[in-house]
Amino acid sequence: MNLQALALAFLAATALGGLAWVFIYPLLSGEKKAELRRASVAKSEPAAARQADKTQRSRREQVEGSLKELEARRNEKKVPLSSRLTQAGLDWSPRKFMMVSAVLAAACFATTMLAGGGLIGAAGLAFAAGFGLPRWGLNFLKKRREKKFLRALPDAVDVIVRGIKAGLPLFESIKVVATDAPEPLKSEFLAIIETQAIGMPLGDACARLFERMPVPEANFFGIVVSIQQKSGGNLSEALGNLSKVLRDRKKMAEKIQAMSMEAKASAGIIGALPPIVMLLVYLSSPDYISMLWTHPTGQLMLVGSALWMSMGIFVMKKMINFDF
Repeated sequence: MNLQALALAFLAATALGGLAWVFIYPLLSGEKKAELRRASVAKSEPAAARQADKTQRSRREQVEGSLKELEARRNEKKVPLSSRLTQAGLDWSPRKFMMVSAVLAAACFATTMLAGGGLIGAAGLAFAAGFGLPRWGLNFLKKRREKKFLRALPDAVDVIVRGIKAGLPLFESIKVVATDAPEPLKSEFLAIIETQAIGMPLGDACARLFERMPVPEANFFGIVVSIQQKSGGNLSEALGNLSKVLRDRKKMAEKIQAMSMEAKASAGIIGALPPIVMLLVYLSSPDYISMLWTHPTGQLMLVGSALWMSMGIFVMKKMINFDF
């Protein structure tokens, strides 16, 4: 056998060995099955990613829907009188409130007429006493109640967070707050418990807190609980962040109040000057200034001055009250 035949035999054997290595060895060693399995797993990954993305998108849509619903409820401008009475902490009916307003207007009108104030002055004072004074008192009670609520809300949220971390359900944590919290926080959380006891979901019951206490902080609390009930998540962490936000808002409100006190003092001095000057002139020369409420022209001037002063006070109030 010559050298050329040996070389051809070696090349043929090498070629056959290479073909066997490429086509036969993977089948015998299991590499082909492993490759097919890896391919099947790689194909299933996009499906899992798509499912996870779909779930995330569904949760996002639920959150957006909850926010839109709560925001639409917050933007309702017209508040019925019964709701305003509830927000002020009064258990009056609207009819009783209207009767009290009518009695005040009639008493003021009769007193002014008996004092010789004239028809125009009596009508103006009766309108102020029957329409303006009760609503001003209602707004005053509402603001005072909201301040007490905001003062106690961060501590109540911290109690709920500690209860959830200790293993209590959210409803039981709210019961703890309703038992130990001061008014008006106690009555508002009792209303949440009573609403949930008659069958309303806890998230919706907390979301209705804003209707009885129309402050942004109550709206934040309702949004956090409502979204967690619908979409899930770490409630203790969300409420902990809410507590921090509430305390930061409280600090900001106190800082704004401190920075605007000078402007408020100036507005109070300017608004008090005309009545004080009028009183001093009456004490020194009563016959000189009594023309304002005994003569028809003086009565008209007095009413016009009161309207202009009210407009000025309203403008100054808008300039020095900051919303954030």
